[in-house]
Amino acid sequence: MAQQASKAAARAEAPITAPTLCQMKRDGRPIVAVTAYDATFARLLDEAGVDVVLVGDSLGMVIKGEEDTLAVTLDEMIYHARAVRRGLRRAHLVVDLPFMTYQVSLAEGVRNAGRLVQEGGAAGVKLEGGRRHGELVARLTEIGIPVMGHLGLTPQSVRALGGYRVQARAPAAAQVLLEDALALQQAGAYALVLEAVPRELAHEVTAALEIPTIGIGAGPECDGQVLVLYDLLGLDPRFQPRFVKHFAELGEQVVSAVGRYGAEVRARRFPAAEHGWSRAVAPRPRARRGPRS
Repeated sequence: MAQQASKAAARAEAPITAPTLCQMKRDGRPIVAVTAYDATFARLLDEAGVDVVLVGDSLGMVIKGEEDTLAVTLDEMIYHARAVRRGLRRAHLVVDLPFMTYQVSLAEGVRNAGRLVQEGGAAGVKLEGGRRHGELVARLTEIGIPVMGHLGLTPQSVRALGGYRVQARAPAAAQVLLEDALALQQAGAYALVLEAVPRELAHEVTAALEIPTIGIGAGPECDGQVLVLYDLLGLDPRFQPRFVKHFAELGEQVVSAVGRYGAEVRARRFPAAEHGWSRAVAPRPRARRGPRS
């Protein structure tokens, strides 16, 4: 019993890798994934035992205040990936390839994915779309860059999709998604995000694949789940789509805390004596007497 506990503890401390996630699927252990963008939150997620930290191009909306993800640049992704990397010891770091960094050519996709690994410290890269990216997935896998796929609602295609809507409800569309999932697996992808698809379809895809699925708005039968950290913490009470659950209401707490801080500053109650230092009066040096003449 003690030996088993020791092995479990060692496994809990070991860094999570792409093969680890595949083993978790085989073992039936759910994968916990969270999207974050900076070192402080990354450290806290690591301490909480999160398995996967995703630096998503959602930073365009969450951090930059954009309406979608399309304006995010590769340099911005590298910057945030590097920050998150510094906060992690155990969790597996995945970074999104942003819009137009892999769609133009195979060579450009390979080069940009390599930058996410080399400069951003990514353990894996994520790209949106199905079989049309099979050649890129195969090439990246061949040169040692693990690839996570993303099907269903793909935010980089939001304008073509007509908005943020549930995907693959019709039988024909569901069949296409399943075939895309199998094609990505065949090309070498080690995991797959399923976003905003019917629960039944996510279950079917999960059962058909040997690689793990990570759902967001895709039901509980996926091999894991992912949420944006800011969403699960309730930092924006106005944003609560159907797939999001607030596990805290930190937005309200932040407003309250900053309000109390402001009140104390205006009332000159902060800072108090214990929050600063006083200049110590140094004793005057004694005059040295020279020898008598």
